[in-house]
Amino acid sequence: MDLIEQLPGDWRDAMDLDPLATAALGSFVEAEYAAGTVYPPRDDLFAAFHRTRLADARVLILGQDPYHGPGQAHGMSFSVREGVKPPPSLRNIYKELAADLGVPPGTSGDLSRWADQGVLLLNAVLTVRAGEAGSHAKKGWEEFTDAAIRALNAKPTRVVFILWGAYARKKAALVTAPHHVVHESAHPSPLSARTFFGTQPFSKTNKALADSGQPEITW
Repeated sequence: MDLIEQLPGDWRDAMDLDPLATAALGSFVEAEYAAGTVYPPRDDLFAAFHRTRLADARVLILGQDPYHGPGQAHGMSFSVREGVKPPPSLRNIYKELAADLGVPPGTSGDLSRWADQGVLLLNAVLTVRAGEAGSHAKKGWEEFTDAAIRALNAKPTRVVFILWGAYARKKAALVTAPHHVVHESAHPSPLSARTFFGTQPFSKTNKALADSGQPEITW
């Protein structure tokens, strides 16, 4: 599986990827898809990159790895397909959105409408075995997606980086350009939602975008 070739051109040109390491990752992913059920479906592997091109990306919401239940993951962090019940973390995201901006909790868990406005919904690890959370961690995906974060950091216009939870917050070290904004907080998981609630990531993101002359996100 040629992962570099599958990336949209603008991301492919901007991401500094090690060809040998990426080829090894591609071989691993290809073998995993052949051996059993892997999420997201192969056609959705790079959905986040295709839905939100680098030129349009204004916000990053970083997840850890895809949902590992049937029919959930479709290549964008925290998002599930239309018709699939929103998982607990996403329900807590909707609760905070309602408290922050008064947006009623959505019945659909498909966050494509955010992606279409420049919100890159990226997981640090892009594949997972069915029913085995974290099963594709430390196989090379982290270096691959770090390259995407560095590409965002290189943009001359402001990007807002939303980092939820200890894992995502480690990636703040990759954001070095002073014109960007990083919002860190606890993860929306039920295990840490008590300290996630009240952090107002949506209004703070919109303010950071407006301060840089960019349109707000219609969350």
